[in-house]
Amino acid sequence: MPAPRGYVVDGSPPVRLEPPPKTDLDDDPILRTRMMRDPEFRDEIDQWVDTWTQVPWLPANLERMRWFEQAVDSVLTSHGLPHSLRYLPMVESGYNPRAVSRAAAVGMWQLMAPTARGLGVHVSPLIDERRNPFRSTEAAAAFLEALHRQFGSWFLTLAAYNAGPARIERVLRDKAPLEPRTDSLYWALRDQFPRETQNFIPKFLAAVRVAVDPQRYGLDIPDSTTAFAFDRVSVPDATTLDVVADAAGVDQGEIERLNPEVLRGITPPGKKTYLRVPPGRGPTFTEQYAKIPPRRRVTFVEHRVQRGETLTGIARRYGIPLRDLEAANPKARPRLLQIGQRLIVPIAPRSGTRGRR
Repeated sequence: MPAPRGYVVDGSPPVRLEPPPKTDLDDDPILRTRMMRDPEFRDEIDQWVDTWTQVPWLPANLERMRWFEQAVDSVLTSHGLPHSLRYLPMVESGYNPRAVSRAAAVGMWQLMAPTARGLGVHVSPLIDERRNPFRSTEAAAAFLEALHRQFGSWFLTLAAYNAGPARIERVLRDKAPLEPRTDSLYWALRDQFPRETQNFIPKFLAAVRVAVDPQRYGLDIPDSTTAFAFDRVSVPDATTLDVVADAAGVDQGEIERLNPEVLRGITPPGKKTYLRVPPGRGPTFTEQYAKIPPRRRVTFVEHRVQRGETLTGIARRYGIPLRDLEAANPKARPRLLQIGQRLIVPIAPRSGTRGRR
């Protein structure tokens, strides 16, 4: 049975959606922890509830969660993970696929590049799948599953997700090598963790409480009218998103919203890339794209190499990182540039602009 429209893992076989568990969150292993009997712990959660209800952008974050919750629930279920983890991206990024932290964690699940690559997520100057809400959700679920096997406790698992498993493992080894790895051990060793990790579990549990019943806390969440639904299409080679939008007959901004992992507005040259277009526009795109000659499938700045030029100098001239220029021209040999050779400079046009052909 094919996956319903819009919920697939890009670049992989379609993933069948599994229904979320038909159990109440009261049965969730994270929420039914014995730590809930600790008055100090409960008081800290209450304080974080007060903080969450004062966050002005929380309603927008909750509305954005509705774009992705069906896909997230499906992945969590397929991995046998607690349903409450659907609220983890609320804490990590506000469910924003484009979120970038000060530590360079990226995407809804705030994955670091080495962790993401270790999970099979593609991270390059042109495509960063950490911003792909479906690919990153699969990776985050696999990461959480592995962490829980390592630490046994969901509180320690979430602490490791936040601070990194090596750091949490080091604290456990140094401070409590013989203690059972329980949720209460997280609380007992709390002061040994980074400050953000010290607060992470109460903050997460407070977010769950507010997100489950926002009306109780006076939050009016409008129904989302722009769901993250789409048709999946493929392009065989380098193509800029303005060309994709023209072929699909939609606004370029909508293509950019549906494909946040495309960093420079251009797909990688020399390989097939899957993209998303608005629901129902897939057939139109396929028909119209086939009519576009390959040389007109990109609108970008094209540079002809002059005598004495280097990739480094060309990148500096256009104000882009050298790695971006190299990624857009994988066949270019830095020490053997030829005079007159044409290079793609990945400054693809953004919404409302056009580049040069």
